[in-house]
Amino acid sequence: MTDGWDWRRGGETPAAARPPGAGVPPVGPPTTPGSDTAPAAGASPWWSDALGDPWRDPATPAAVVVPGAVVAGTEPEPVTDPDAPGRPTLRHLLLIPVITALLAGTLGGALGYAFAVRGGAAAGTVLGAPVADPPALAQRKPESLAGVAERVLPSVVTVRVSSLGGTSEGSGFIASADGHVITNDHVVAGSSGKASVIFNDGTSAPATVVGQDPESDIAVIKVNRTGLRPVEFGDSDALAVGDPVLAVGSPLSLANTVTAGIVSALDRTMQAGEPGGPVRYYAAIQTDAAVNHGNSGGPLVDGAGRVVGVNSTIKSLVAEGQEAGNIGLAFAIPINQAKRVTQDIIGTGKARRTVIGAQVGGPGAGANGGVRLAAVEPSGPAAGAGLKVGDVILKLNGRPMTEPTDLIALVRKFAPGSVVTVEFRRGSTRQNTSVTLAADAK
Repeated sequence: MTDGWDWRRGGETPAAARPPGAGVPPVGPPTTPGSDTAPAAGASPWWSDALGDPWRDPATPAAVVVPGAVVAGTEPEPVTDPDAPGRPTLRHLLLIPVITALLAGTLGGALGYAFAVRGGAAAGTVLGAPVADPPALAQRKPESLAGVAERVLPSVVTVRVSSLGGTSEGSGFIASADGHVITNDHVVAGSSGKASVIFNDGTSAPATVVGQDPESDIAVIKVNRTGLRPVEFGDSDALAVGDPVLAVGSPLSLANTVTAGIVSALDRTMQAGEPGGPVRYYAAIQTDAAVNHGNSGGPLVDGAGRVVGVNSTIKSLVAEGQEAGNIGLAFAIPINQAKRVTQDIIGTGKARRTVIGAQVGGPGAGANGGVRLAAVEPSGPAAGAGLKVGDVILKLNGRPMTEPTDLIALVRKFAPGSVVTVEFRRGSTRQNTSVTLAADAK
């Protein structure tokens, strides 16, 4: 193998190499074959007959260029690769530990909080969820039960009365701005005429008994205080079974207590009274709102906050003489009746009693029930309507009569002068008549 300097073809002598001219590769064949002429003076020592190298493409020119000496002042400008890594500066050296410390602190805090929550750590424990807007129900709209209670409570009081038997306590409510308070007769019964009233804000004031009506169980007392807020009165005749109601008062000496329920029944005949005392008759509003001792005299209010009854009695399963508790059967005097009695007491010191001018002797015979008239006053309302002794009263204003107390209680519900329809049976004949009720002559 040769670089072409001593290469010969068979039988030929080496040819003299001819250097290329200024950067131009040699073209054409070398000097005359068989010439022993050496390379010319000044020719490149690298020049050879490489163009005749049989191992390369004979059609490809080739040249070997030796770079010349560099002339001072002609050096190219140095070029720096922008992507080449450089030496870190002082700012970079400071920034790296700062970022590392921040990341380590954040990670440590997160892990510490997680361990504290899981482990129940006492220090720094946050109780409860983040505060959110209260639900609509908690905003206490005026028509809500909370809104009604807020409006009624300032007008409800606790009534305390001293008597020979000790101190009795009940509830009441402000009926007029000048200090009249409605309560039950059995709350003030046996008092010396003196009482005290405790208001919703905890202040108290002495009170005097204006008057009382044992048969209707309504009493009126008066306090000497101005700026009082009276209750709003509703219409007890407009009530329907199922209407929502609130009972407000001081059961078991727990002042400002509010309980909720519904109207369970209407015109429920009540006959109540203590041994040796007067018998009370009234057609009551029955409710399942929780009522206990101490609620007596307090208001029963409707869904609009208007007083529709005066809480008076409860039914209980305990034996006579034992303390009774709420079992969901409570009864209130209709406010239309209580309001009328109150106006009579304030105006005259006593209440009028509504009568029909007849006496009942017992239940009527037969499958249709009713109550039989045992006596009829000659000039009374019943006689004026054509009723006679022996007639059986079946209905009064559409309300069926089954017991003698039903007729007495329902008649006293109406004001004197009211006109009621009476369905009665005389013998085997059913008849109807209208009776104008009157006030008792007492």
